Amino acid sequence: MAEQNSTSNDSGGCGVTDLHRVRRFLCLGTEFGTYTLDEKIKLGRENAESLVRLIHDGRGEEVVEEISKFSREGKAVKQQPVIFALALCARESDVKTKQAAYKALSKVCQTPTQLFAFVNYAETLSGQSTGWGRAQRRAVQAWYNEQEPRQLAYLVTKYRHREGWTHKDLLRLCHLKPTNQGVAVVIRYIVKGFESAEKEFDKEDASDDVKNVLTFLRAVEDVKNMRDEGSVAGLVEQHKLAKEHIPTQLLKSKEVWRALLQDMPMTSLLRCLGKLSAIGLLAPLNDQSQAVCERLTDEEQLKKALVHPLTLLTALKQYERGRGDKMKQKWVPDPQIMEALNTAFYNSFKNIEPTSKCILLAVDCGRSMAFSGVNGSSGLTAAMAAGAMAMCVARTEPNSHVFGFTDQLVQMNITTDMRLDQILQIVGATPKGRTDCVLPILYAKDNNIPVDMFLYLTDNKTGTGDIRPSEALKQYRAATKTDARLCVCAMSSNSFTLADPEDAGMLDIIGLDSLALQVIRNFALGDI
Repeated sequence: MAEQNSTSNDSGGCGVTDLHRVRRFLCLGTEFGTYTLDEKIKLGRENAESLVRLIHDGRGEEVVEEISKFSREGKAVKQQPVIFALALCARESDVKTKQAAYKALSKVCQTPTQLFAFVNYAETLSGQSTGWGRAQRRAVQAWYNEQEPRQLAYLVTKYRHREGWTHKDLLRLCHLKPTNQGVAVVIRYIVKGFESAEKEFDKEDASDDVKNVLTFLRAVEDVKNMRDEGSVAGLVEQHKLAKEHIPTQLLKSKEVWRALLQDMPMTSLLRCLGKLSAIGLLAPLNDQSQAVCERLTDEEQLKKALVHPLTLLTALKQYERGRGDKMKQKWVPDPQIMEALNTAFYNSFKNIEPTSKCILLAVDCGRSMAFSGVNGSSGLTAAMAAGAMAMCVARTEPNSHVFGFTDQLVQMNITTDMRLDQILQIVGATPKGRTDCVLPILYAKDNNIPVDMFLYLTDNKTGTGDIRPSEALKQYRAATKTDARLCVCAMSSNSFTLADPEDAGMLDIIGLDSLALQVIRNFALGDI
């Protein structure tokens, strides 16, 4: 879209356009300037009024392109707002908007979970109508027919139902006619079961696609009725079955998890380390622990998985404490794995793509930071998370400044080779006092320091002195004649408001995790 995200307003702020509100909605799930990690998103037309206005202004096709862009480029930290926005475009009366939305369906909704969500939103938005007109039937038909047959078989058996919908429901409503034999096998399996699909398609002259699909589906069905752990593990390895394919009673088996571990994605591995140790698969110096350590310290695998340092630090601290969040699972941490996670943490900084913006990071150095937890990053203190973020900025953003503040402001001389414990010592040595959030902005104004974004990291203390941060930011903008931005991240808070919702250059974040980090990056780059 050609329209800019924001325009200057008379009060010295960055005015919010409808386009900017739409981008906020796609990224945050709200048109306002606050992102909350744990908040369950409730979506309706009333949440996306700017999107509807743009459609009614004749810009529906542009809106769909923006939706596709956010999905394609990974700028949407949660998929629900993007899928809801696409469904809203599909249910609008404007024909061109509707056509563009349904054309984008297969690219935006790449998994059955996302497809089910789209259908559910579309039906809800249709009111008394079912929403299953010709355009929707064709779009859903295309979703199934455009899949590679073996991949389709994997998807429909891994994600069998979501949002109260099943694949059988969708096939009944879209009147699907398969465009090739491989897809036809999967459709017969969904509608009438494996025996019917096998009877119809298991022929000597069957195509390779048909044979591959039948072989995979046979393995999925066999696993359902197996009790022998070794046999199930063998099918998992041979056919690359997922955890969702395995009966619940076998998900405590070391043999089965050993097989699942072979092709487990890096992020899933990080989440499962505790469980794998709890069932005894990972133990000091055994082969599986050695293999896991090799994966964790493989820089190429880390780079490919795009794992952020904060994610690895969280995984390390969670594993280190030897218990799950709800105390249902306990394990003895393996020192070898802890060392591998620590190595991975430091290696992963190389994979952060810089924003190339002038960033002033302001770290709250109050005493409570050392023991306040972080919403979204279990096991971390606010000080640890702030230290890791300071490392990120120092190592990847050449045009950056890092300050510590309470009722005083201290420049923190953090170098690119410092380790986390060294940074925490610097934070701990900073003078303590009442937190005043405006000090970093006023200092930058008085010393003519160029800043594109002020990033504040605090636990839950967002108090100020005589003026509010929003007013201090306006003063900085006026003095420097720039559109500097302000992002305040209260890592331990449940609720706070500092940002002016009518200023496109202000953002509040409640909590901190890898998704919040993407929000911060989007904000720094001006994408939201």
